[in-house]
Amino acid sequence: MKLRAIKENFTLKDHVYERLREAIIDMNIYDDDAELRLDERSLAEQLAISRTPLREALARLEQEGFIAIKPRRGVFVLRKTLGEILEMIVAWAALESMAASLAAVNATDDQIAALRKHAMRNSGSSTRADLSEYSEANIEFHQMILEMSGCKLLSTMADGLFVHMYAVRRRALEEDDRATRSVADHLAIIEALEIRDPDLASRMVREHSMRLHAHIRRTWTRLAAERQSR
Repeated sequence: MKLRAIKENFTLKDHVYERLREAIIDMNIYDDDAELRLDERSLAEQLAISRTPLREALARLEQEGFIAIKPRRGVFVLRKTLGEILEMIVAWAALESMAASLAAVNATDDQIAALRKHAMRNSGSSTRADLSEYSEANIEFHQMILEMSGCKLLSTMADGLFVHMYAVRRRALEEDDRATRSVADHLAIIEALEIRDPDLASRMVREHSMRLHAHIRRTWTRLAAERQSR
């Protein structure tokens, strides 16, 4: 994990939390070889702070479900079990498909045009060996749809799934040519929004998410084995 040092003129407690949260989001936590244990000494040194504000931030992250603090064992970034991931995708599909339906009615022409511009600008990066750039663009695409719905509560509810959905999509994009398929799905969603068809937009988004669901259920067998060994 790499962290930026905290600037002295910022409120320390909140910014330690923000830096740690940013770093966790940037981790590929569903990679089979991911290092999930966090070293407090290393974190404090990278942030150039004492252990006290660090531990306050870690306690907040634990309360929000990002990490687990295990006595005499250390601090570990939490990742969902296979079953939890599949349920999370279903919940995201429900939220975003409703958002797409609302966006088809409520979004401005400029917002839809911006969504298409975003998708087209980042479509070429899906073929790169390093997909980190497209991973970020991919999740931004879905966040834009939530914002275009005009329903703030949908976005707020989706934020609770954001960290894990980002990590799940990041890994999945590297598998089975899913990045190329993602680009095609995104364009189909945009077309449904452009013709202002709420039912079609909702279905396109739902099917897009459920294809991810099917892929993970079929291929992420190691997470299933982890669950059985607990």
